[in-house]
Amino acid sequence: MRGYRGRQLGLTRLTIVASSLFALLIGVAFTVLLWAIADANSSVSARRASRTALVKSGSMEQIVLDLETGQRGFVITGKKDFLEPWTAARKAFPAEARRFTASVTSPEQRRIAAEITKGVRSYLNDYSVPLVDAVRRGDRAASGAAVAVEGKRRVDDLRAQFDQYMEAERVQLAERTDAAGANSRQAVITAAVGLAASIGLVAVVTVLQHRAVVAAGARRGGGRPAARGRRPRRRIPPSNVAEVGALGESFNSMAVSLQDSRRRIMESVEAVHRRTARDLHDGAQQRLVSLMIGLRLAREMLPATETSVTELLDQSITNAQTAIDELRELASGIYPLALTVRGLVTAVEDLASRCPVPVVVHSTYDRRISSAVESNAYFIVAEAVTNAVKHAEASRIDIYLDLTEVLRIRVVDDGIGGVDTATPGSGLTGLTDRVAAFDGKLSIESPPGAGTAVLVQIPMGD
Repeated sequence: MRGYRGRQLGLTRLTIVASSLFALLIGVAFTVLLWAIADANSSVSARRASRTALVKSGSMEQIVLDLETGQRGFVITGKKDFLEPWTAARKAFPAEARRFTASVTSPEQRRIAAEITKGVRSYLNDYSVPLVDAVRRGDRAASGAAVAVEGKRRVDDLRAQFDQYMEAERVQLAERTDAAGANSRQAVITAAVGLAASIGLVAVVTVLQHRAVVAAGARRGGGRPAARGRRPRRRIPPSNVAEVGALGESFNSMAVSLQDSRRRIMESVEAVHRRTARDLHDGAQQRLVSLMIGLRLAREMLPATETSVTELLDQSITNAQTAIDELRELASGIYPLALTVRGLVTAVEDLASRCPVPVVVHSTYDRRISSAVESNAYFIVAEAVTNAVKHAEASRIDIYLDLTEVLRIRVVDDGIGGVDTATPGSGLTGLTDRVAAFDGKLSIESPPGAGTAVLVQIPMGD
């Protein structure tokens, strides 16, 4: 009886020690996990701040472009119509400057932002406003070559500062993205290690407790084995489940890698489109605008008797305006400027305004999201609208944009319906590829004669 009580005390001690170790392990694992989660949240917040800073710097740079373009057109032609973007930019500058300087993410970026704001203010107050006032007074010296050179130098300096600021912010964004990924992996590893250690500890304690109980029972029964001299019969047959699991994990890793590769390729293409559209807008389009202004000025300087020359100039002005419009459409098709500066909703509304079929945009959010997701969502909408215009014979298109944990896009038309998603060339291949690249879901409802509804859901990742 004493031996039995001694073994009961040993079993109790084993349970107490095992419970203490288990509690200690859980406490350490959760402490490390909470620390990793807090660090990951900090990295995510820093990434959002960097994205906001890039958006605000783009808005500030647009202010400079509007000031320079409107002022130059007014100086060359003397027409007040060219002052509309200049006046709007001048009015919006104080508020944009405050938002721009408030969005900085580091002391060095704060210094550069302060220099940019000071430079824009100096350009506006010391150069642009006096120049416009001089032209209004009829001062011929205001349109001299020296004044134009000074204005170009100031704008070039400001744009160089904007490029420096945005490049530094992109570097910070990349570093914060890497840090967020590392913190997320650390949190997952910590949770996995804690779970594995907990399972191992439970397994060891269970085995030890089982042996202690069996040994105590054997001693209580006289210590005689149940089947002396016989080998125990194997109860569980061998299995290759572990190998199948490893193979499944390999396929899952391959699928994740393929998904990431598709997303990186789409993001790279989006960046190339954005740079190309900006080069077209700031390069060829600006030169065509200057050419058209020069042609109009030459047209006004000719006497009315030179009919053949004036007709040729009128035709050239018309051709230049057509080229500007076509180039603007081309740049917008490659990557719309409104998408970079104002975001998805504004870009979709601009797309709707240029559609030959009446389009109504319904939106329930007004915040910015990842530029890659915004670009992908915009071109999904554009492709769905294009399909409706070309194939649906619709008289109205409705676009719904909703953002919660996922971005929901719904494009509905009142056309003929009957879309066959399995038919090659139905216009849905591009939609399918774009949605799949961001791990989204695509569904299409198109009963014959009752219109078509395209629903896309894209998960919002940090």
